[in-house]
Amino acid sequence: MKKPRLYLIKNPDLSESDSLDLTQSSKAMHRRVSARPGNPRQVDPARNIFTVNPDVDAPTLLANASQNLASLKVMSTALTARLDGRHRNVALGIQRLVVLAEMLVNQAQKKLGSPESPA
Repeated sequence: MKKPRLYLIKNPDLSESDSLDLTQSSKAMHRRVSARPGNPRQVDPARNIFTVNPDVDAPTLLANASQNLASLKVMSTALTARLDGRHRNVALGIQRLVVLAEMLVNQAQKKLGSPESPA
C-alpha cells in the first residue's frame, strides 16, 4: 500500500519570515520536552499538571488511593478478559500489581485506624 505524499502549500500572502518553520518548531519542542530543568529548585511545569493538596490528612489520601486502585482493578479485569496471548499476560501482570498496591493501601488504612473504603 502506497503512503500518500504530503506537500506544503505556500500562502502567497505571507512573507518568508512570517511562515511557520516546522523543523525549527519541532526542534524547539524536542529540546523543551527532553531538557532537564537547570535549577533543581525550579518546578517543572510538565510534572505538575495534577497536584495533591498538602493539607489533606493521611487517612483521606489512603481512602482516595484505595478507591482509585479499586477502579483500576475493575478496568484492568475488563481489559484482561478481552485480550489474548502475550498482551493478556502483560495485562495480568499489571492487574496483579494493582491488586498488590490496593492490599498495601488497605493495610496502611487499617494501621492508621481509618475505616477501609469499599473495594
